[in-house]
Amino acid sequence: TPTTEMAVLFLKASGGIIITASHNPREWNALKLLDSNGEFLNARQGARMMEIMREDSFLYQGVDGLGTYQTNDFTEKHLAAVLAHPLVNVEAIYRSGFSAVLDGINSVGGVIMPKLLEALGVTCYKIHSEPTGDFAHNPEPLPHHLKDLSSEVVARKATLGISVDPDVDRLALVCEDGSMFGEEYTLVACADYVLGKYAAQYPDKKLHTVSNLSSTRALKDITKKYHGTCSAAAVGEVNVVEEMKHTDSVIGGEGNGGVILPSLHYGRDALIGTALFLSLLAEKGQSMTGLRSSYPDYHMSKNRVDLKKDISMEALSGRIIKAYPAATVNKVDGLRLDFEDEKKWVSLRKSNTEPILRIYSEAPDKTSAEALASEIISLLSL
Repeated sequence: TPTTEMAVLFLKASGGIIITASHNPREWNALKLLDSNGEFLNARQGARMMEIMREDSFLYQGVDGLGTYQTNDFTEKHLAAVLAHPLVNVEAIYRSGFSAVLDGINSVGGVIMPKLLEALGVTCYKIHSEPTGDFAHNPEPLPHHLKDLSSEVVARKATLGISVDPDVDRLALVCEDGSMFGEEYTLVACADYVLGKYAAQYPDKKLHTVSNLSSTRALKDITKKYHGTCSAAAVGEVNVVEEMKHTDSVIGGEGNGGVILPSLHYGRDALIGTALFLSLLAEKGQSMTGLRSSYPDYHMSKNRVDLKKDISMEALSGRIIKAYPAATVNKVDGLRLDFEDEKKWVSLRKSNTEPILRIYSEAPDKTSAEALASEIISLLSL
């Protein structure tokens, strides 16, 4: 996916089409549509496209005006752009002598990621890397799907483990002891590195970061360390990108391991995420567990409840807000309540595809996160 996004930019094309199931099971193969900036269509563009389809108002060329079809491999151009990026410290990574186990989930990540690691001087041990499309495990890079990767990291005594989703826009990392670095913390670590570089080079610049409303507040803490500000966008890459442009953010993304570096392109990209992370690890000279322990430790509880068809989200929100008068309220995407003094939050978001309500909460410890979610669920009385 990120390579196609960059190909649109390389070619100055009118748009792009990506055929992918993303992290979903293969029967959900579908189209991702890009505009002329190599970015996903926003709500307005999507609505216009559907209108054109419904009206069947397509413009057709005459035979003399037909375009041409060609096949290009933009993998090398994408890799070259990542390696040439001024924030990527190729020399430091090379000197570090890292070794990594890569889970390519039987998709394109098994092709492009080894090339990146080789170019960075990282010894790469591959598992599930043949791009057959027959996924060896559930393709979403969540901890309970990465047991093979975790075991192989320990067995190989590797520096780290790397997992990407089938279209290589999400990045999950495993520590040297087989523990999860935490998908939410991929962006946190990359932001720490990028913010540090910008703060050193532009000490008077007001720095900004963006994540979505369901991502860890650790990004906010790290951004504050560099005297910057962090804002939250509605869930969805296109919403994060719009907020990043609006705030001129230096980095952003989503807590699902999606890293967006606008100085490369406005799209989640596991290649640049990997390169930034390894640059940080090399410059810090720490182990994976050592680096992870340097960040604020938050725990997230993710729940879902069934919704009745006639339930009013507005009524539910009003009930919750009334119960927590001291909380900071955000209605950008469903409802989110922040409890700044206690460093915790809870969000309620109605699914667009299922009759369910997603309830995410986060706090400095697991018990508090789960207790907050339970309080909210009991208040709903669904």
